[in-house]
Amino acid sequence: MTTTLRPTEPLRHHSDGTLSRRYQVCVNSRPVGEIHLGTSPSLGDSVARVLELRIDEPDRRRGRGTVAALAAEEVARGWGCRQIETLVPAAADAALRLFGALGYTVRNRGMEKRLGATPPALPPGSHARPMTEGEFDAWREYEGERHARMWIERGVPEAAARAKAAEDHARLLPHGLATDGMIFSVLEHEGTRVGTVWLALEDVRAYVFDVGTDTAHRGRGHGRTLMLLAERQAIGAGVPVLGLNVFAGNAPAERLYASLGYETVTHSLSKPLL
Repeated sequence: MTTTLRPTEPLRHHSDGTLSRRYQVCVNSRPVGEIHLGTSPSLGDSVARVLELRIDEPDRRRGRGTVAALAAEEVARGWGCRQIETLVPAAADAALRLFGALGYTVRNRGMEKRLGATPPALPPGSHARPMTEGEFDAWREYEGERHARMWIERGVPEAAARAKAAEDHARLLPHGLATDGMIFSVLEHEGTRVGTVWLALEDVRAYVFDVGTDTAHRGRGHGRTLMLLAERQAIGAGVPVLGLNVFAGNAPAERLYASLGYETVTHSLSKPLL
């Protein structure tokens, strides 16, 4: 039995600079599924993405998906990619096992919490205020560098990582601190600044893009308070769900979010292409 990929469309060049192409998964020339490959719009053409992998029910559990995913890696190498990634729903156990067996590792997880109607109270002595323009400028400089370094440490080429950090902020914050739907808050405890949180409000959910306790005040529960603040703001805006992203290896953050009732909804997996 020979499993191959057969293109079903020309290589597509999209307006955002990405490439993509759909393939039939074939066994001895017989179609048994489909795979859709692309490059990353945020990390550049050095990172490939498995956008979809589907094997027809009669041909599942026979290794077709594994061979197709390996063939996709060869296609990605031919595109000049140095890394490949995919997004898998938390409930898709078979897909997680397949990609895990091929050497993909969890890079980050998307988590969500369904909010109630009553905003949680902040601890005594803690209160929030809006971030000032000066604080925002300092935050943006620091966060841009931290964001780029985070991706570099996860195998993304430095140029692509720095471009992503700059493009993310330009796209999400076209008007800086005054961008509609964005709330930047400073948490103070007994009159002292202890951390910040960036919350984005959308129609059906809110999203915590960044939360951080100032270095001198870590380990005192302020991270939990910042998340409670984000929940208060989301509930106040009438948004029923709060989402966030947590990178693999950040055990304190994972424990905090789990203790607050957040559940994993997606796994982002990646693999270097050697």
